[in-house]
Amino acid sequence: MDVNNSLESLEKEDPIKCIFFCEFHPVVGPVISCQIPENYISKEVFDSVSVYIITKLELQRSTITVTLPNYKILGFPVRIDDKKYARNAFQFNLCFVCNTKARAVHYEPVVTKLSDYLIALEVENNFLSGGNLANNLSPILKQVLNDLNTKGECALTEGPTATHLKVVKIRHSPQAVVDCQVPIFIKPLPEDKWDLTTQQVAPFIDGFNHVARIANLSDVENNLVKACVQNLVYYGVVALVPLFQYSNIYCTTPKLNVLIQDVDLQRICLKYVAKSQRYLPCIRDVFRIYAAMTRGTTIRDLCVRFNPANLRINERKLVQFGVLEGIIRRVHKYPVFLGDCPELNKSLSGLASLDEICCATGIGAQQLEDQLEKDNNVVMLWK
Repeated sequence: MDVNNSLESLEKEDPIKCIFFCEFHPVVGPVISCQIPENYISKEVFDSVSVYIITKLELQRSTITVTLPNYKILGFPVRIDDKKYARNAFQFNLCFVCNTKARAVHYEPVVTKLSDYLIALEVENNFLSGGNLANNLSPILKQVLNDLNTKGECALTEGPTATHLKVVKIRHSPQAVVDCQVPIFIKPLPEDKWDLTTQQVAPFIDGFNHVARIANLSDVENNLVKACVQNLVYYGVVALVPLFQYSNIYCTTPKLNVLIQDVDLQRICLKYVAKSQRYLPCIRDVFRIYAAMTRGTTIRDLCVRFNPANLRINERKLVQFGVLEGIIRRVHKYPVFLGDCPELNKSLSGLASLDEICCATGIGAQQLEDQLEKDNNVVMLWK
């Protein structure tokens, strides 16, 4: 669906700013022999950190990150021992330079593999030490810098030696999945690359069924469904949204302003929330409904006030899109029992939301809320 493009644009990693090759010269010591773009790292900056880049033997073949006020330098120091070299060894380090605050961990395997490729070229035909280093290496570094920043991968061939570099995004472990959360596909699911449990669960992931209901419909054990959904979240195939109910309350975020200004986001939004693709709604109407989402106003109240169907808007998809894009967020209700603790009230500690209690007890949201409102010992926290 088109919303993927907008979501994926937020996931792009910071680009590589520079790639440089440095070595230990037998006369002058550590020097930068080649860098793309030229003079990105000044001699003064390099000299101040060269001891950490051209390192001692104990740190050879280890990824090293040096963080400076303006740069983050990632390298993989290498030493080739051979009597043909001055001092019987050739030491070098191929380094990637990123912004100081950028994550560089996903570049570590690339730096390692590219360094091993250069070692192979050097052993094969003195590619690095033969006297034409800048001429030999500059085209390679230019290609690597351009291809990794634009495509995330790069294929290199120098004579009979070839390698393929690919940036693999390192994702954070997703939070544990709970019964009341609703998974929704944000990318297509490749049918031939997933286990049988995922293939059995996937048909019931429609953006509205919560995890407990998916387990029941798919006849898969609840914990297996949670593990399956968590795995899909990890790989960026699925996102989690709150369970949709007409009693839900949402409030806007600062990203509502982006919807006013971003024409592409408006186009994606209108196609997503439309009741029919033949007749798209007006962005003004969509914005008015989003702007009216405030604390104390339920989706039911908004439907009565605006009648989304007459505006060609599917209110379920409107809420779904707003949550996925961060335009709105759910305001959850957390009941707290202040009196003695009868059987139901054991879960009313303020740590479980109304959604979670409904899933755990099997009581409908409106029925539970009506029941709690009659109890003077229960207060409702909104957050």
